[in-house]
Amino acid sequence: MTDQTPTSGVQAPPAPRRLEDMQLSMVMMRDILLKTMFRMNLAMVSDLSKAICLPIPVTQELVDLARGQRMLEATGTLSATAGGEMGYQLTDLGRARAMDALSQSEYYGAMPVPMDVYAQQVKRQSVRDIQISRKQLTDAMGHLVLPPDLLSHLGPAVTSGRSILMYGPPGNGKSSISNGIRDALGDKIYVPRAIEYSGQVITVYDPIVHTAAEAEVEDPTSLRRTTGRFDTRYVRCERPTVITGGELSLDMLDLVYNPTARTYQAPLQLKSSGGIFIVDDLGRQAEPPQALINRWIVPLEEGKDILALQSGEKFEVPFDTLVIFSTNFHPNEIFDKAALRRIFFKIKIDGPSQEDFLKIFALVARKKKMPLDEKSLIHLLKSKYPTIDNVYANYQPVFLIDQIIAICEFEGIPYQMTPELIDRAWDNMFVKESKIVH
Repeated sequence: MTDQTPTSGVQAPPAPRRLEDMQLSMVMMRDILLKTMFRMNLAMVSDLSKAICLPIPVTQELVDLARGQRMLEATGTLSATAGGEMGYQLTDLGRARAMDALSQSEYYGAMPVPMDVYAQQVKRQSVRDIQISRKQLTDAMGHLVLPPDLLSHLGPAVTSGRSILMYGPPGNGKSSISNGIRDALGDKIYVPRAIEYSGQVITVYDPIVHTAAEAEVEDPTSLRRTTGRFDTRYVRCERPTVITGGELSLDMLDLVYNPTARTYQAPLQLKSSGGIFIVDDLGRQAEPPQALINRWIVPLEEGKDILALQSGEKFEVPFDTLVIFSTNFHPNEIFDKAALRRIFFKIKIDGPSQEDFLKIFALVARKKKMPLDEKSLIHLLKSKYPTIDNVYANYQPVFLIDQIIAICEFEGIPYQMTPELIDRAWDNMFVKESKIVH
């Protein structure tokens, strides 16, 4: 029976109880132990247990295995600071083996999780199993002024865990909506520090992408201890979010090999497993959008991705990510019909109505402590917006109010809104159409 943490419905990966539960080769585990002792200068089983992320009994089993092969020896001294614990050290044979193993791979520390075992955990915490209510989505996007029917389209899209394409004119909150979807997910999952395939180590946990959840504090009065209830080769994290923009290229979706350390780093989509992968500004990348979508077709349809090692050997990894594409182009301009068919939900994000624009303007003004002025607002709506065919965008209230604040601060006057200040702010929102003579 797998434990569940009190704060999350996701099943935790069970901690291994014996060395044979690990499903890794004994040689690989022994070598990681020796390399860790050599690199980190550790001698106590309790310290080694934390470094290689295995329970103390399993770590002791591994130490005993290395001792039996004459690669470790007991120091013969009990450490007073470690509660009378016996210390161990590398023998000459063990040191030579550690050096040889480091020349093949610099990886040491947390034991990797075998790919098959990791795939089982991905199923336990699949993003496709999330049920998000209208209230959760509304709460996560409460700071945004959205058309009333937008959540009705977004809700089923997020709950399905399938791909979403958001399109529409720039500056209308597609990125903010993507971040709101991320915030609505809310629960925690388990991210492996590293995974193993065919004897190769692939590091997955990345502090830049993953936000570790706060560790639960042990209650000393509790009869049932919770420490060790899950496999510490994983880090309990918020569901991850990877956001890429114009810099995204196809090679960023491949394994990254480090020739010095002789280890691999997981590509972005593998790091985002169980969470969201946002491709912002689609159409601004060096690669054509059609090529990017073609790369995602098999993963999106089959829930698995194909990666390749340096040797050229290809293998499957789970693909469990809610992919959100966001573009300012009309989909028909950048995709063919076959590609569009494969993106499950297509949601247009339009600019606000005049009524919603005024709501946003009032919210931003209140937040930035800018007093509203009716005469100035009428001037904005009647004199300025007709010059751009009354096309409103969500970014405009923030832009205009920030401009007015900058002018007031420069002129040394209290924050205020006047038709003249509206005119000065408006001049900075658009580039004047004129020919520049070189």
